[in-house]
Amino acid sequence: MTSFARRHLDKKLDRMRPVSHFARPQRGWIRAIREALGITAEQVGKRMKVSQSRISALERAEVDGSATITSMQRAAEALGCTFVYALVPHQPLEEVLINRARAVAADKLARIDQTMRLENQGISAAELESERERLARTLAETPRRLWG
Repeated sequence: MTSFARRHLDKKLDRMRPVSHFARPQRGWIRAIREALGITAEQVGKRMKVSQSRISALERAEVDGSATITSMQRAAEALGCTFVYALVPHQPLEEVLINRARAVAADKLARIDQTMRLENQGISAAELESERERLARTLAETPRRLWG
């Protein structure tokens, strides 16, 4: 993925932060929406062409995290809703990438610096930091190499 595409995706994801806005109600979204609309589990079941007991089981599965995406989509549709599924990184993707690149660069340079110091050829902390940033930018250009 290019840096441009990553920044574009980050802009979309930024609108979803903080994710606490989307915290699931204690008894689940299906039940919360159903009860807010005054629809019984039996009525939702008819719309989904399943039994009332299946709707109760689905509501429990949502709360315990075992509901499938397909079931959640079908329930949302039956309730006149849109099911939203997303992965929202804790930090912007560019930030995650550059932090990882810096960590990999620091690890690589630490080994080289140790060898150079043993040979009495060490460089200053400022030079080491400058080289870490340069190497991190280079590594970030090919992100697949960062995650091995």
